[in-house]
Amino acid sequence: MRRQLAARLLQSLIVVFVVTTISFFVIHLAPGDPFLHEGRNLTESTQQARRHEAGYDRPLAEQYLSYVGGVARGDLGYSESRREPVIRALAATIPRTLLLTGLSLALSLGIGIVIGVLQATHRDGWFDRASSIVLVFFYSLPDFWGALMILLVFGYWLRLFPTAGIVEVASHDYMTAWQAFADRLQHLVLPLGSFTILTLAGITRYQRAAMLETLPLDYIRTARAKGLSERQIVWRHALRTSLSPMITLLGLMLPALLGGAVFIETVFNWPGMGLLASSAITSRDYQLVTATVIAGSTLVVVGNLLADLLQMAVDPRVRE
Repeated sequence: MRRQLAARLLQSLIVVFVVTTISFFVIHLAPGDPFLHEGRNLTESTQQARRHEAGYDRPLAEQYLSYVGGVARGDLGYSESRREPVIRALAATIPRTLLLTGLSLALSLGIGIVIGVLQATHRDGWFDRASSIVLVFFYSLPDFWGALMILLVFGYWLRLFPTAGIVEVASHDYMTAWQAFADRLQHLVLPLGSFTILTLAGITRYQRAAMLETLPLDYIRTARAKGLSERQIVWRHALRTSLSPMITLLGLMLPALLGGAVFIETVFNWPGMGLLASSAITSRDYQLVTATVIAGSTLVVVGNLLADLLQMAVDPRVRE
């Protein structure tokens, strides 16, 4: 088991290094730079001086070696668009993205597993058919379009929830603790609901398929022969076995969740890493774009490592 974990950790480090290299060269070879973006406010001589100060006039290979050395020391560079160290920008936004994606993943898994189990135990019944139609409809919607529709309906037409931001900026500092908590919760509802609804169908379908494969197994028939109730058989025995493929799905979903965070955070102006990456790309902020890619790849490989650990805990055969 230790060898497996060590091998997975080494693979993860290699993946992060390769992603860092690719993202560095792609963003630097793209047209423009942070100072050209500010060209309306800077003279040509000032732009050249800023490029020289940032080292952007040096050979690309030299810039790469310098950047990799800085990353190895924990220095991710300076964000020209935000006028602050990149590490500070990430420290402020990553927890917000983790809050949004973590809650969404927990809700999607919890609700999706329950619906998937109910669909499998009532196969071809009215609940199975009706819920499948609804979930496939939401699953077929593009993330950005579905989020825009949810924003339009619940934010502008019905005016039930705030449409942007993480708090009510004008009054949040003057609220009591409970009012501030309620304010944050209200701002979280729409982006969290959008994220959950748009990812729920995939989890549900996987869980339904896993349960349908598990229910006909011999040990399930043995449990019925022993007189166990159907509820015990389904929720205590069959569900545990069918969770194994769901853990694998969890590792595969993490990149999609982080990719979806860019659209969701942009639509709802949620100040997380996705919105940060979007604005960094628009402003050609080399250091910030590369750092968000590194942070995203790191979160993905860490999530996959955790999925492997959960897989070992659920399925003893994996530990052999």
